[in-house]
Amino acid sequence: MAEDERGRRVVVGVDGSPGSLAALRRAAGEARRTGAELLAVLAWEPPAGEFAHRRGAFPAPVEELRQEACARLLTALHTAFGDAGPGVPLQGIVARGAPGRALVESADRPEDLLVIGAGCRGRLRRALFPSVARYCLAHAVCPVLALPPSPLREDLAALRRRVSLRLPLDARELTEGRS
Repeated sequence: MAEDERGRRVVVGVDGSPGSLAALRRAAGEARRTGAELLAVLAWEPPAGEFAHRRGAFPAPVEELRQEACARLLTALHTAFGDAGPGVPLQGIVARGAPGRALVESADRPEDLLVIGAGCRGRLRRALFPSVARYCLAHAVCPVLALPPSPLREDLAALRRRVSLRLPLDARELTEGRS
């Protein structure tokens, strides 16, 4: 098949987080705007990683883990688009492996667009977990659109802390400074 006959694709990383849902909705908008197919990719690895899974005494069945990943992808798609769907041709992909590598391998054409959520991360989290966004920006062969985290993310985290500490909450605090 000739390169121009394969069609355009917008590839998006999905994990069900608020940032990935925003990336999913943005990717669908880009696909509608350009007449592209939408590829929603959810990458998964066994708990504690591949090495620990192979060496474990009673590893969970791989097929069961894959089915759980499929269910997470379907849940994320339904959360983002509801029953109406994205309004563009959609292909869901569940890939076993590290998220960054799975996304770069899925968006393997120079004419693809890779859309990712670039969540804010603290120093500890950055030290323990590699950044999928940085990996994609360094290794992708196509343009990468990295969405910044929502400005409401910090407000939501503060609200969760207050609720978990059972501190009093005034609903007016939620709307102050927002217009």
